[in-house]
Amino acid sequence: MVKPVPEITLNDGTTLPVLGLGTYQLKGNQGAESIRSAIDDTGYRLIDSAYNYENEGTVGEAIRRSRVAREDLRIASKLPGRYQQYDKAITTVQESLYRANLDYYDLYLVHWPNPIQDNYVEAWQALIDAKKQGLIRSIGVCNFLPEHLERLEKETGVKPSINQIELHPFFNQAEQVKWHKTNDIQTQSWSPLAKAKDILHNDTLKKIASNHGKSIPQVVLRWHYQLGSVIIPKSASPERQRDNISIFDFSLDEAEMSLISGLTQADGRINDQDPAVYEEF
Repeated sequence: MVKPVPEITLNDGTTLPVLGLGTYQLKGNQGAESIRSAIDDTGYRLIDSAYNYENEGTVGEAIRRSRVAREDLRIASKLPGRYQQYDKAITTVQESLYRANLDYYDLYLVHWPNPIQDNYVEAWQALIDAKKQGLIRSIGVCNFLPEHLERLEKETGVKPSINQIELHPFFNQAEQVKWHKTNDIQTQSWSPLAKAKDILHNDTLKKIASNHGKSIPQVVLRWHYQLGSVIIPKSASPERQRDNISIFDFSLDEAEMSLISGLTQADGRINDQDPAVYEEF
C-alpha cells in the first residue's frame, strides 16, 4: 500500500481525497476487478464515474467486492445533458443509484452546461433537492465557465462545491483556476495527463522527471496537486495506478511549476470541446 492520499474540505464541509481514479471505459468484470484492486491494493478512495460512461454498475460491483467499507469511499457520478430538465434529472440520479446499487453518491455533478439547451439551472436545482433528499452528499458541476457558475448561485443561492474541467500542461486554464480559488470552488482536473504521445515525448517534462527520478506522469500529477486541483487519472493497469498515486514524496520548485505551466497552448483542448458552445447528449 502506498502513502495515504491527503484530503481537502469542500465549501459544503464534505471531504475529498486530492487524487482519485477515473473510470472512463472501465467496464464489465475486468473493469470491476481493476477498480477493486485500485481500492484494496493501492489505496484509492475516490472513484469517478458518469451516467454516460455506462459503467456505474461496474463501479458498484467493485465496491461490493472491495474489503474497504462504503463510508470510507467517495463515489462520484454525473448527470448527462439529455436529462437536465428537473423531473428527468431527479429520476436520473435515482437511476444512477440503482445501477450502482448504492444508497447515496458522495459527489454528483452536472456533466456539461449545454448552454444552447439552457436547462443547466433547472438541472442544478434538481441536484440541490436530491441532496436534501439524502441521495447525494455533495453537488458540483463539470466544464462550467465563470458566467455559468455565477448564474447558478444567483438563481438558486447555492454554489457548486467543485468544478471538474479539462486541465493539463497543454491547457492549464490558469484564469479559470484563479477564479475558482477566489470564489471558493474546488478545481478538479479531467484528462490530467493529456495524451500520452504528447506528454511522454515532451523534452521539458522529460528533464524535470529525470531530475527527480520520477516518471513523467508522476511529475504532471504532482504539478496538478501543487496547483491545488483534485486529480482523477484513469488507468486499468495496477502498475500505473500505483505510479499515479505515488506523488506525495517529492515536490516541484517554483521554476519547475512555471516551466510546466508554460507548456499551455491557446488551442490546447484535446477534443476542442468548448463549454461555451459544446452540447453533450
